[in-house]
Amino acid sequence: MNPHYPAVAQRAQHRCEYCLAPEVIFNFHFEVEHIVPLSKAGEDKLPNLALACRSCNLYKAAHKEFPEPDSEQLVILFNPRVNVWSEHFEIDLLTAEIIGLTQNGRASIVCLRMNSSAQKIARQQWVQLGLYP
Repeated sequence: MNPHYPAVAQRAQHRCEYCLAPEVIFNFHFEVEHIVPLSKAGEDKLPNLALACRSCNLYKAAHKEFPEPDSEQLVILFNPRVNVWSEHFEIDLLTAEIIGLTQNGRASIVCLRMNSSAQKIARQQWVQLGLYP
């Protein structure tokens, strides 16, 4: 386990800091991910670390920027240390879709594939169980 996991998980309230998935529903710990990847001069320090579910972390990979789907302009991905989630995203509780409110939010949704059919089905169940958002 990442030595930073306890501090990062507590700060994130045991939720993925990208899609807000509740860690409690999984049978393993979420991952500590580097917001700015180490390969792009990011540091292995708390201000550059986020808690991420396996799906978000897998698709974010070494991305720091991604094309915004409407303009195709390269934008910086959502950064949970400096951005406020509710300013960049909202959740449609009927469809369980995460909606991007900003260019950064829309690019993050596409890059991290937050609205895959599997993600939306899981979120609908979490809403019914009172675990999401």
